Amino acid sequence: MMMKTDSCYHIPVLFLPCMEALNIHPQGTYVDVTLGGGGHSRGILERLEEGGHLFGFDQDADAFENAPQDSRFTFIRSNFRYLGNWMHYYGIDGVDGILADLGVSSHHFDTAERGFSFREDGPLDMRMNQDARISADDIVNQYSETQLTDILKWYGELRHARQMAKAIVQAREDQGGLHTTLSLQNAIGKHLNPAREKKEMAKVFQALRIAVNGELEALTEMLHAAIKILKPGGRLVVLSYHSLEDRIIKNIIRAGNVEGQVEKDFYGRPMAPLKALKQYPAEASEEEINENPRSRSARLRVAEKIDESTSFSNRQNQ
Repeated sequence: MMMKTDSCYHIPVLFLPCMEALNIHPQGTYVDVTLGGGGHSRGILERLEEGGHLFGFDQDADAFENAPQDSRFTFIRSNFRYLGNWMHYYGIDGVDGILADLGVSSHHFDTAERGFSFREDGPLDMRMNQDARISADDIVNQYSETQLTDILKWYGELRHARQMAKAIVQAREDQGGLHTTLSLQNAIGKHLNPAREKKEMAKVFQALRIAVNGELEALTEMLHAAIKILKPGGRLVVLSYHSLEDRIIKNIIRAGNVEGQVEKDFYGRPMAPLKALKQYPAEASEEEINENPRSRSARLRVAEKIDESTSFSNRQNQ
């Protein structure tokens, strides 16, 4: 059975596989870079003894309400892209494990005022950090047709991105702006495949959310920082929910860079800083999917920091 938080703010996805993948040492130092409802963090704390410590990141002020009240826990209200800066601030030069659950929490989807979901009408917001300057409203109403096309094409992987962008620009001119999730849906509705309407609309909202929050850039920066601060043998455990995230994670685990190009030494041996512990990502069981449908698209990748003092010949050729 999967774990639920007391508040049901968020049901932690693949809870036990994540705990097992972290290979938690009772007195180790860990980071949950996506605190959210605190489910995964509480699981880590349950496995730590006195002397162990957990740092939890979240840029959303709402997440503070879910922060564990525990002397072994430190809450950091910040985007996880600044992981390295904050660890330096706290004098941490190495951690035993880092967990990232990149999914948008149930709380965000179910709160219409946050604008993350097309299922209920609400303002076009989509900011994870509500102190951030740019919202989905700004993008929808101020970006050019070309910019909107690029966002829908690259972040939403939508076939009719150009037609949708043109429809958005036309509708905002005709109506004096598009400011709600429903008005956006009405503007692009005729360009959706009726057989895949909900899936395509979800991709539209995904694309805007990624653009608003700079998610892919933040993910890349966090993963590079994680490589630097993990101790040799430390674990990187990442849950992703769409192919754009998963591709970045896979490539950085494989090669240490977004492009996935493995550098080799003079003798042709791979020099990647991490090794994948499994060739393919783990997925939620049918039981978990039935209890929590949002776990359906989850992909769990796990890697271990390579000890640079060991021979290159011991590296895994990924």
